[in-house]
Amino acid sequence: MARQTGPRPAGEFIMQDKYLIKNGTVVDGSGAPAYHADVRVRGSRIVAIGPDIEPERRERVIDATGCFVTPGFIESHNHYDAPMWWMPTLDPMPGYGVTTSVNGNCGFAAAPVHEDPAVRQEMVDIFSFFEDIPEKPFKDLLPWDWKTWSEYKASMQRNVKIPVNYAAYVGHIAIRLAVMGMEAWDRAATPDEIAKMCDLLEDALAAGALGMSSNLLDHDKNDRPIPTRKADDAEFDALFAVIARHPGTSVQVIVDFFMRLDGLPNSERMSALAKKHGIRMQIAGGVPTLAFQAFAIEGAEALHARNKAEGNDVWPGFHVISPTTIVSFNSSLLFAQSNNYVWSEMIQAKGEPAKFAMLEDPEWRARARDSWEKTFEISPVKNAKDIHFLDSATGVGPVTGTLQDYMDVHGQTHPSDGLADWLLENGTDSTIKISDFANNEEALDKLLTDPQAIGNLCDSGAHGQMFCGVGDNVLFLTRYVRDRKQLTIEQGIEYLTGRIAGHFHMDDRGTLKVGQKADIVVFDLDEIERRPEEKAWDVPDGEGGRTYRYTRQAAPMRLTMVNGVPTFDRGAYTGAFPGEYIGPDAPALAEAAE
Repeated sequence: MARQTGPRPAGEFIMQDKYLIKNGTVVDGSGAPAYHADVRVRGSRIVAIGPDIEPERRERVIDATGCFVTPGFIESHNHYDAPMWWMPTLDPMPGYGVTTSVNGNCGFAAAPVHEDPAVRQEMVDIFSFFEDIPEKPFKDLLPWDWKTWSEYKASMQRNVKIPVNYAAYVGHIAIRLAVMGMEAWDRAATPDEIAKMCDLLEDALAAGALGMSSNLLDHDKNDRPIPTRKADDAEFDALFAVIARHPGTSVQVIVDFFMRLDGLPNSERMSALAKKHGIRMQIAGGVPTLAFQAFAIEGAEALHARNKAEGNDVWPGFHVISPTTIVSFNSSLLFAQSNNYVWSEMIQAKGEPAKFAMLEDPEWRARARDSWEKTFEISPVKNAKDIHFLDSATGVGPVTGTLQDYMDVHGQTHPSDGLADWLLENGTDSTIKISDFANNEEALDKLLTDPQAIGNLCDSGAHGQMFCGVGDNVLFLTRYVRDRKQLTIEQGIEYLTGRIAGHFHMDDRGTLKVGQKADIVVFDLDEIERRPEEKAWDVPDGEGGRTYRYTRQAAPMRLTMVNGVPTFDRGAYTGAFPGEYIGPDAPALAEAAE
């Protein structure tokens, strides 16, 4: 019998508030040994865990024989700040056991915003370019009834219902633009501007933001350093002092061990400021884990060891795989991020006729060859053997093999000309895939069990036409726990739940304990897989039509429950939207400090 993976007909699921999960193996998310037990849920909370709990009247019993019963999985690095407004199902998260999504990463956020619409548009442009999020629905489908982050959160709670819990940083880029306008691109802030930034940060933290995210990595499509790269130590110092006044909040900053390779000095700079203020900081990419980054790993690991030895609360953020990157020629930052700005011009051109005009123009092609030679050596879009054909809009093909294969057959001597010719034959709606980066497994292995490192940075919500991201959690479990047996199930679940919840001070979830919120997953480790990516044509294109994103079929989980409400159950999405905004448990932390 075929498994149903779409939403069931309305009314087929009868929601209730009394559940008993029986006969499962509980892995509580703390790293403690697994044990056989039943779990009782009442309303939004876990009320009992123990052996042989007897069912009560009108209590739905869920048989978990042969399954693990664990806390819901937490996605620690997402970008649904805009997409959740037009894609509130957040498909396929429930089918992969996701119960909480952390957003506002990398300095990008939808709030605060400047009163000048042109500056607000600049913020949308930045977010849309770097995260490959469609600009028109971002601009047109969000209500924009906010100026501050607290007003944004209130609007989100009024207008959006989603099936997972939602948490978010406030973005430093948004704060800078809201205060400095277009000058945020060009200079350091004045003391008065810094004071205004601190006020906006205070507003966000008081409203429940996780903290502030910043960006010391990116350059835009015109090779301009992102506004936060213009922030000096005086600005960071003042903002971090605000973080220090709000118990449970933290900072995330993304650094560059990939392109311009200033990751180590910026990590050292940020670590020193974190130590000064006694704040928690996540440095995304702070310890490189890819094979080509071997030259940088020793220095980054030494800094991490020094931070731990000195009691400095700085955590490297990492992921177990490099994204499987599919390149759309209608929306992709990959060429710009690889220092190939002439091919990025073609990506940014609107419509196939304009793109074809470039691809056929001898002058553009000469510039494109020169730009291709300036591509960073480590980028897969530099090397023809690492560019794989995937899909043809015209059917001419080929849609197998590499660009190097195509060049060999057609006698082309330069990859830029070869790719241009293939696109002219196959259409600019065609796609290619670049080779995956190989991991440095030794560096990665150290982080997997490091209690002061945070993983599962899958980047979903962004780059929807490049990869899905959701499902990497299941790939982690099947690869490292089930197949390689490199980690125990207790270690694997702690990595996806308790460690992340602890990092963000989400004290009422992330572990299975009596009194905790009932964010629960039930799954058979032998049944689940990260399913192949497939296109879903459900993203508004801003012109009255739809474009695609990548998604995948459910893993599936036997049950995903958020705040005591099933969101994936009996092989299908339930259509329930029980997610709520969550922030750090600051009141409890403040009381503990007294």
